[in-house]
Amino acid sequence: MNFPYHSSFKRIITCMLVLALATISCTWSLIDLNISSGQATEIPNQKPVSGPTATPVALAEINFSVSILHPLESGQTLAIGILDEVTGLGLNPTLYAMNVVDANHFSIKLPLPMNAVIKYRYYRQGSIPAIEDTSFGQQVRYRIYDVTGSGSVDDQIATWSDKNFSGAIGKIDGVVTDGVTAQPVPNILITAGGVSTLSDSFGQFILEGLPVGTHLLTAYAMDGTYSTFQQGASVSAGLVTTAVIKLTPAPTVQVSFVVSLPKETSPDASVRLAGNLLQLGNSFSDLSGGISTIATRMPILTPIGDGRLGVSLRLPVGADIEYKYTLGDGFWNAEHGSDYSFLIRRLIVPTNDLTVQDTVATWQSGKDSAPISFNVNVPGNTPAGETIFIQFNPYGWTEPLPMWPKGNNQWSYKLYGPLNVLGSFQYRYCRNGQCGSADDAQTAGSAVNGRPVSTSLVEENIQESVNAWQWWPESEPSTLTATSVVVRPAAFWAGLELSPNFSPSWQAFMPGTMQNAKGLNANFVVLTPTWTASMASPLIFGPQPGSDSLWSDSLQTAQIGRAQNLNIAIYAIPHLLPSTADFWLKAPRSPQWWNAWFERYRAFAVYHADLAAQSGSQALILGGDSVLPSLPGGKLIDGSSSNPPADAEARWRKIMVEVHQHFSGLVLWAHPYNGNPISPAPPFMDQFYGFYLLWSAPLSVNSDATVETMTNTAVNLLDQDIAPFLLAAKKGVVIAIDYPSAQGAATGCVPSGGGGCLDWAALSRPYPDIPSVNLDLQGQSDLYQAMLRAINQRDWVGGFISRGFYPPLALMDKSSSTRGKSAADLLWYWFPRMLGSTK
Repeated sequence: MNFPYHSSFKRIITCMLVLALATISCTWSLIDLNISSGQATEIPNQKPVSGPTATPVALAEINFSVSILHPLESGQTLAIGILDEVTGLGLNPTLYAMNVVDANHFSIKLPLPMNAVIKYRYYRQGSIPAIEDTSFGQQVRYRIYDVTGSGSVDDQIATWSDKNFSGAIGKIDGVVTDGVTAQPVPNILITAGGVSTLSDSFGQFILEGLPVGTHLLTAYAMDGTYSTFQQGASVSAGLVTTAVIKLTPAPTVQVSFVVSLPKETSPDASVRLAGNLLQLGNSFSDLSGGISTIATRMPILTPIGDGRLGVSLRLPVGADIEYKYTLGDGFWNAEHGSDYSFLIRRLIVPTNDLTVQDTVATWQSGKDSAPISFNVNVPGNTPAGETIFIQFNPYGWTEPLPMWPKGNNQWSYKLYGPLNVLGSFQYRYCRNGQCGSADDAQTAGSAVNGRPVSTSLVEENIQESVNAWQWWPESEPSTLTATSVVVRPAAFWAGLELSPNFSPSWQAFMPGTMQNAKGLNANFVVLTPTWTASMASPLIFGPQPGSDSLWSDSLQTAQIGRAQNLNIAIYAIPHLLPSTADFWLKAPRSPQWWNAWFERYRAFAVYHADLAAQSGSQALILGGDSVLPSLPGGKLIDGSSSNPPADAEARWRKIMVEVHQHFSGLVLWAHPYNGNPISPAPPFMDQFYGFYLLWSAPLSVNSDATVETMTNTAVNLLDQDIAPFLLAAKKGVVIAIDYPSAQGAATGCVPSGGGGCLDWAALSRPYPDIPSVNLDLQGQSDLYQAMLRAINQRDWVGGFISRGFYPPLALMDKSSSTRGKSAADLLWYWFPRMLGSTK
């Protein structure tokens, strides 16, 4: 039995409030959460393809059996949730109560669409609802089942958020290869037992912490370019189960989506196609407010001349496409059915080109609330080419949505739904989708209240203005002092290193980033793709969607840069959680652990060597602070030995041999220098072309030093520390500098407010502002000027790179990014003169 739609949305709001206040896992659904036990008859999220030849969806009966470690308590029930990844994993699951077999076993039969790839997970219902966790206490994002016919699956729930796992575990590893070419296939999503990972460029994967028993192992291409693979895999206590996965590549066909829109559609609106594949806006990560898709990554439909809109895409044959039309994302302003329910369409891509003809019934979610129009005038200093976004907060901030330009600094957005039960909620404006960092000054920050609004039976038309942007004040042009700049050889690097704090929302703004770099007369852009080590023991280290730039994003960014005639370097950075220092302190660093570390770092290094080769990059940079404890003689932050293996040098050399086999360009070693005695060069430095020196050295003992004084200090450091270091290593150097625009940067100590010094990374976006730190834009500019002057007369310096450049937009904030700041004006002056393009 279905609840009325408004009841479901009250459940969403209530549940999100619980999450915000108590961090208790929760769920909701558009069906009765207390549905009676027995065989389900409803088909979750199924709509036949619209058009003149729409046919009923063929179904297959799948039996789901699941075992639980902890018997349910009185009043609790177990449900399976079929997830809606397009609307948002946290927003529209369809839940079915499971039949009790005994205290630890449950089952249910579900009719599911043939050839569909189902994302699902298990829910505990009761006074304290919960979503299943892995054995390591991490919430299960989803399990995957490929419906190829009638079948069954046996699952195990490791634990819940309020329980601890105490059973035996093992793991699955393996290799994914192309079934035609036998070549390894990277970036395949591998899942089993609710644990997931991505394959690396060797095709290798590891799934840790699986309870003993048989699990369904699934390999899924996030862009649909390979057919989905699944088979059972038996896991034994303390042992490794090895799986060999061969995937069938899918040819592509042209699929045209043509849609008729309801009369209510605003003529200003941008209509997008939201879907479950990467190329349809799915981030494969958990974004703000339970949403999974990003509007700016979705295809935009254009008029086809008869009042309808369309878009044509190359899509893989056999791919299961779940999609909907939207004026926002998969949740906000997405289409609804004629009964006002959430709507998900499904298409299994055929073997021939296809035109799909659809009709949007309505954008509204009911008759109880009328649309709300937002019309805003933004400041005249808003940079040209930027997009203004609106962000809504019904239960917590959700993903920002691009507004519709009206010209002359006017932007509009008409919100149709879901509105009918929201009552009062909040909203705010921001630049280029970076809400929390580039906000309307009136509603700035990550934990701020927005502008209030309430729904109504009568359509509302809000007219208002943004008076100022946070971190973007009215400012006068910088005054530059003419300097005689020494022209460098053609191989000199003059450029920018992008911030490694990746967000999937950045990708739409990468063309602007590269244009900005070109406008500064740079010749190099250093990309900073990361892998995340989410656990030290056991070591879980790999690319994590949402946190790390996926292969396709990094490749596209490099191509955008090359199209601007920029040289590209790949600086591969391990992202160690909770911090680099804590990661190494908590790591067991036993012989077995070191074996795992070097094997994963090998995969990391070769993955990025392959990325550099495929993207046509000129250089690959490895090393940095994150890996120092793994070097021969490595130390922890407390000064004690990290106890690296005796053959650490040999292991590093073996890794570098493979790196050079995969990438023939320049390979540099990232070496930190903070003004203290510089660490020795690694003994395998002969494997590198030169140093990429991570310079953050203090240039003053007090905050009011002149540029001349700081220049002299920089000269002394270069001549007395760096030059002998390079001479001993017989290597060249590119100097990459990192100075935040915060008071104290010149002395090397930005006060933390507690008597210590702040880690400068904490000032980077998207981290919240630290009010105790004082903004100092001129101080950053002076530091840059001192370094440029010091390097000017040293012909042995092979490059100058500005680190921490923020890709989405310019901010006059406290971070190390020079974008939009006076330090960038210095780069604009110096770079073309260094490169000889301007005298």
